[in-house]
Amino acid sequence: MSHLPEASAERFSAALHTSSRLWRLALDKRLKHLGIGQSGWVTIAMIAKSAEPMSQRALADLVGVEGPSMVSMLDRLERDGFVTRAPSPTDRRVKLVHLTDAGRTVYAEVMKEATAFRADLLADVDPAALAAATTLLETLRKRIEDAL
Repeated sequence: MSHLPEASAERFSAALHTSSRLWRLALDKRLKHLGIGQSGWVTIAMIAKSAEPMSQRALADLVGVEGPSMVSMLDRLERDGFVTRAPSPTDRRVKLVHLTDAGRTVYAEVMKEATAFRADLLADVDPAALAAATTLLETLRKRIEDAL
């Protein structure tokens, strides 16, 4: 049972949800010139950050969408030349997703804009407060993952 007053916990929850949503919307606005929406650049970023090619299913889980939604997204990204899909060498039923050179170029632009956005937004934030907030969010993420 929590020792926090319910109003504090509710305020935190609302602030977390709203801040996360607005963060994504503001970054998406800075990335409009790429011609792909938030789900597209998030998908490209997840592929780029992976050490090895990911299956469509693993990518859907990571992005937090259903399999059919990911297939539609990958269809668009493949059509636009940002990704390719190839059968897994160990299981031909599994499709592995790879970035193309164009996809890597988009990812580089996403990273450039995201880095500048973070720098602007966090410029005057106390480093100790940022570290404490990061630790809190990482703790919450772990608790949620363990509960799933």
